[in-house]
Amino acid sequence: MDRIKNSKKNGQIEPYSNEGLNPLQNLEQGDETGDDDMEVETEKPNFAPLQTALLKGNTIQMRKVLVPPNRYAPLKKSWKNIYEPLVEHLNLQVRMNMKTYNVELKTSKYTSETGALQKGADFVKAFMLGFDVEDSMAILRMDDLYIDSFEIKDVKNLQGDHLSRAIGRIAGKDGKVKFTIENTSKTRIVLADTKIHILGTFQNIKIARDAIVSLILGSPPGKVYANLRTVSSRMKQRF
Repeated sequence: MDRIKNSKKNGQIEPYSNEGLNPLQNLEQGDETGDDDMEVETEKPNFAPLQTALLKGNTIQMRKVLVPPNRYAPLKKSWKNIYEPLVEHLNLQVRMNMKTYNVELKTSKYTSETGALQKGADFVKAFMLGFDVEDSMAILRMDDLYIDSFEIKDVKNLQGDHLSRAIGRIAGKDGKVKFTIENTSKTRIVLADTKIHILGTFQNIKIARDAIVSLILGSPPGKVYANLRTVSSRMKQRF
């Protein structure tokens, strides 16, 4: 303090210096001495792969798929083609319960894939909705296939002859319109009275659904064909 007072009297202020407490100097010294301590090699943990039995939890899972009355005869005719991929490829246990009219699927100790039961249930459900066995089997081979179902009244409340004409516009003469939508959008379509089921990928289902909705609302097939050609050309350019 006496030093500062004497400097004020002389008209000059001398800078205050404190040796040994310069923060920059201490940081530089700390960097030089602490770099070796901070560099510690850490090894990544190596975990053993998780077994499938642990993922399943060692529990037997089961699914039931109801068989509608109109699919009894097709199921009996195609039963061999249905249970073979489920038993041989997915290693599931399958049986037909004649009391409750359900197709029951159950996992076994040989089931290795975790999503095998859900795939098998989706495969059987697709067949019950009216799809062919070959088309339904694509669910087992591909992971990005879905089924979208809706009714005509969800789009527009039609009754009587108006409803019949809407169904006729979707199907077309000898199924020509339906086949065109399927081939253009790479989907499969089932017309079950007033219900419509579409099997395909998410993007392709949207294309087919937009075309069907346009037909329900009254658009002529020629206009729908033009829109489908435009969409198909865009898809070819994209891929």
